[in-house]
Amino acid sequence: MMKIVTEYDNILAKQDVYKTPVDAEKKSSLPTELRFFPNLLHIFFYANKLTRKNIYNRYNWVNSSKMIMDGLEKVGVKIEIDGMHNLSSFDGPAVFIGNHMSTLETIALPRIINPVKPVVFVTKEELNSTPLFGPINSSRHPIIVSRKNAREDLMQVMKQGAERLEDGRSIILFPQKTRTPIFDQNNFNTLGIKLAKRNNVPVVPIALLTDAWGNGKIMKEFGKIDISKKVHFSFGKPMEITGNGSEQHKQVVEFIISHLKKWGREELILE
Repeated sequence: MMKIVTEYDNILAKQDVYKTPVDAEKKSSLPTELRFFPNLLHIFFYANKLTRKNIYNRYNWVNSSKMIMDGLEKVGVKIEIDGMHNLSSFDGPAVFIGNHMSTLETIALPRIINPVKPVVFVTKEELNSTPLFGPINSSRHPIIVSRKNAREDLMQVMKQGAERLEDGRSIILFPQKTRTPIFDQNNFNTLGIKLAKRNNVPVVPIALLTDAWGNGKIMKEFGKIDISKKVHFSFGKPMEITGNGSEQHKQVVEFIISHLKKWGREELILE
């Protein structure tokens, strides 16, 4: 049962590494998707109810994230997170830059990061207009881009990004055009680097492997849940931007590629 929350509970980033407990999975004869998605819808419907009352706060956002992650673990998804000590190794906000595979990271990252660094997403305009996810997304101060005009998107991110960073909010940015399991560094732009450089804040690289939650054909949020695939998140050390930022961009790309290889998923890398 969801409730109005007024504090953070079970902050993952108090530790450097998290692994799904061995007893987290609850066995059932029902198909995985039938066990997970009704629970997901319940959480989103209730969260939307709170947003309509203007009481969906940052604590509830993190609690929603926790409940959905718990739901994934209950149906058998294994999650490993490392490098969380890097989140508290510096003062002030940062720009978090990572690859974008599925819905899972947009669900999980608030729980991991927000208790340590208040955070917002750069999101597509179409996500903000959907009846299920839009109200929740709108309530969490996102930076919204159209993905139709690169110049306008750049100006929007620079303007609103500066405002969020000035308010002490960190920013999560996925430089790919859309979520996809394949990491193509040629489609991984430098927008996050430019934003960090202009506002004199560090960049924190995120490597993630989240294709256990597949992208659906009709609605991307409702794809196959494959419990044979382990989920990974890894946070790198914060990096100050030097020069034009090309070296830091290269390091972010290398961080992601090296972890995908480490996790045994080289087939997902398009170099």
